[in-house]
Amino acid sequence: MSTPRDTIYSTPRTAIDRFAFDDTVASVFPDMIQRSVPGYSTIVAMTGVLADRYAKPGTRCYDLGCSLGASSFAMAQYLNDRDCRIVAVDNSQAMLTRLSERLPDFTVPVDMVCADIRNIDIRSASVVVLNFTLQFLEPESRNALLREIYNGMVKGGILILSEKIRFADPHLQELNTDLHHAFKKSNGYSDLEIAQKRSALENVLQPETLDTHEQRLRSAGFSSVDVWFQCFNFASLVAIKA
Repeated sequence: MSTPRDTIYSTPRTAIDRFAFDDTVASVFPDMIQRSVPGYSTIVAMTGVLADRYAKPGTRCYDLGCSLGASSFAMAQYLNDRDCRIVAVDNSQAMLTRLSERLPDFTVPVDMVCADIRNIDIRSASVVVLNFTLQFLEPESRNALLREIYNGMVKGGILILSEKIRFADPHLQELNTDLHHAFKKSNGYSDLEIAQKRSALENVLQPETLDTHEQRLRSAGFSSVDVWFQCFNFASLVAIKA
């Protein structure tokens, strides 16, 4: 069955509501994120490859802000013989309802939790995934969450953090914003759709620089931190607990 096309912002609006992961967004989310985030398919697929390397028997693999479970499913492909559980957490019931329809496709146990990820007790985690999730939290709450994740991980565990980023250099910020918009236009979004969605995300999605992310991860306790993927103003980092 084909994925419904995202046309949420295709009609002019006199007022733009704040972006929310409601049923309307959930219904078109696969199309929306593929056409909006350069490198998304690669990041999700390599999340599975990284899980294959770092998932330890008898531990948990957390997908925090799991949406429709793409990263959970990518990890599950490699965990059949690991005695691992996937804990998929999201605060959108609309997303989890659709994820529940995919549970028969999983070959490892999956615990779905509808909750704010800041209220989750991270325990015995060898893999934790934050794919395009941290950016939706208030910046002042991000340090505490990463410390909680670090404390709940086993030694040798990995955190995968993927985010939209901003640049301290205004010229690079302008360049990468323009390139991102060009990417979206090449995927069929109109100038109107791009502008209206940007307004909807204003103060909802709050990106930070790579330096800020790296410093925060090190402050949380991670000694090994690196950017393993970047395309325009989207990047993914790995942080390993020694």
